[in-house]
Amino acid sequence: MNQDDYFFCGIGGSGMLPLAMIVQARGGRIEGSDRSRDQGRTPEKFAWLEAHGVILHPQDGSGVTRADQTVVATGAIEDAVPDIGAAKRAGARIVTRPELLSQLFNAAPASIGVAGTSGKSTITGMIAWILHRAGREPTVMNGAVMKNFADADHPFASALIGGPDLFVSEVDESDGSIARYEPTVAVVSNISLDHKSMEELRDLFGGFTGRAARAVLNLDNVETQALAQSLPADKVITFALGEEPATLNAHDLEPLPTGMRFTVVESGGEKHPLELHVPGAHNAANALAAIGAVRAIGVPLSEAIAALESFAGIRRRMEVVGAANGVTVIDDFAHNPDKIAATLKTLHAFDGRLLILFQPHGFGPLRLMQAEFIDGFAGLMREDDVLLMPEPVYFGGTTDRSVGSENIASGIRAAGRNAEALATREACGDRLIDLARPGDRIIVMGARDDTLSVFAAALLERLET
Repeated sequence: MNQDDYFFCGIGGSGMLPLAMIVQARGGRIEGSDRSRDQGRTPEKFAWLEAHGVILHPQDGSGVTRADQTVVATGAIEDAVPDIGAAKRAGARIVTRPELLSQLFNAAPASIGVAGTSGKSTITGMIAWILHRAGREPTVMNGAVMKNFADADHPFASALIGGPDLFVSEVDESDGSIARYEPTVAVVSNISLDHKSMEELRDLFGGFTGRAARAVLNLDNVETQALAQSLPADKVITFALGEEPATLNAHDLEPLPTGMRFTVVESGGEKHPLELHVPGAHNAANALAAIGAVRAIGVPLSEAIAALESFAGIRRRMEVVGAANGVTVIDDFAHNPDKIAATLKTLHAFDGRLLILFQPHGFGPLRLMQAEFIDGFAGLMREDDVLLMPEPVYFGGTTDRSVGSENIASGIRAAGRNAEALATREACGDRLIDLARPGDRIIVMGARDDTLSVFAAALLERLET
């Protein structure tokens, strides 16, 4: 890296913090600011950053004063952010987070990029754990905390600091930055409507796999299956849960309360039993994607299977917070129709009513996917399940707020299921506590808001009293 003086604007973010740690490990001096710190939110995170040598400033521009600083912004560089205005006045270089991450990724001799609408963080975490156990010393950038690497000194283990020769990263299509990546191995878990039109998504994922030496693709998803058929056969590693002939198949799936048992079959006939400690058929598919990725760079199948047996999961991916008085509280990142469907199907493999809190992560997604949200919840909720929705997260600005939580809830009620939209998350919490009875599972769903985990933990405390 040509400059070693970095200022991260929004350094506490799930994508920024791990990138800052990777840059620091390569000799960078790190400063930063965050609006959440200024508002007194998640103070332990910022205390941890300071304890690890990061100099923090208020997000008022006061930390950006020199032309030799490189200011790292989130995807959108907005002059309204004081740090960006200060950077322009000081003549400092400004790069976006995706630009910086893709530069580091593309500089590695070997790289694995993990893309897709759902499953990216889990697949990235699985690949990280397999490669770590195999002694390959990968540098890993994930968008969520990998529980295998989290300990008292690394509570925010969404990055793994390894060597410069092998870089593994979750790759995002929602902001178009996937177009910057030139992976050795491209993994695409699935493609479905999320932030962009299907036409745009096909172009982005097609380019991503086209630039790679090998592509790992899911035959159980119509879009990724079409992608597999468009590429030369010797470039593609495929996986499937069903009978579809693939490079890697999972057979005899047996759901367990906290995991999944199945047999992995590699083309050529090699069979291995595998018991995952993360539940759901979608995690069996994620495991096959991870195995395909590491096989592409020469890790033996038996080593990959052995590592996955001890894969501990990803924080906020159907994470059991605890149980009190017969009620289990689960914290989950699900925020689009695909992820919500995977979670509900997994939970409904076992008995018990679901009390669901879903906090939308913006008005835009509700407007774009109103019908898919309604159909998804109405189709997968059981008669006695209850959905509670506060209004979407809103930080101000000119967002079109014409479709809100009540539009979704009323559509679900019209389809014969129980759904309520309440003004605040606190009101939803009170309602959950009123409704809860032994045997229920409360699931807190939503993305891009660290305080959801705090909210879930507070619900558990209330249930204990």
